[in-house]
Amino acid sequence: MGAQWKHKGRTENAAAKGKVFTKLVKEIMVAAKGGPDPSANARLRMAVDAARKASMPRDTLERAIKKGSGQLDEQVNYELITYEGFAPHQVPVIVECLTENKNRTATNIRMLFRKGQLASSGAVSWDFNRLGVIEASPPAADADAETAAIEAGAQDVEKGEEGGARFLTAPTDLDAVSRALSGQGWTVSASNLSWIAKNPVQLEAEARGEVESFLEAIDEDDDVQNIFVGLR
Repeated sequence: MGAQWKHKGRTENAAAKGKVFTKLVKEIMVAAKGGPDPSANARLRMAVDAARKASMPRDTLERAIKKGSGQLDEQVNYELITYEGFAPHQVPVIVECLTENKNRTATNIRMLFRKGQLASSGAVSWDFNRLGVIEASPPAADADAETAAIEAGAQDVEKGEEGGARFLTAPTDLDAVSRALSGQGWTVSASNLSWIAKNPVQLEAEARGEVESFLEAIDEDDDVQNIFVGLR
């Protein structure tokens, strides 16, 4: 929860998958502005990898790259806007949006934060670290994650889910460390820039439920790309 909030228990239905694809397409289009070749564009390469892991159709992926890199007549310019604030119980939240209509997004976010508190830029982010986060599973059960982290150039490593590991890197090292881990035989399942809370809040069940409901409502907004929350 301290890294990036994800909707727990979201079923793999068509609507949920469509929402995931929408977010991935936006990221691909923004990344493709830096060039349509994933081998020469690290951000695009990571976006393409994420799309493939989500089983995005090839035609959808290729169209997003062409659209973002200006190879098609249809032009949509998405802009990254970051909002900071607090969920109920003063839980710090950072929301990243990709939008082509800043006014619409600002209005929606203000409404969504009515049960919390929208804050000014810097009011929350000072209590977060901007880091690269890589989720990966080992090549063998006895593989040592700490050794892999040192050899790949990661800053730190934590225990991940289902026997995997979570590698933390400097933002500029994310792609290089991800490639190095893959070269060591680790299977990278996710590689993203994240906001990691320095002092995450611990809440009891009822209060935690209020926060999760608040986050779910924000996540449903079409312009919201990522949500980062300081919650254990």
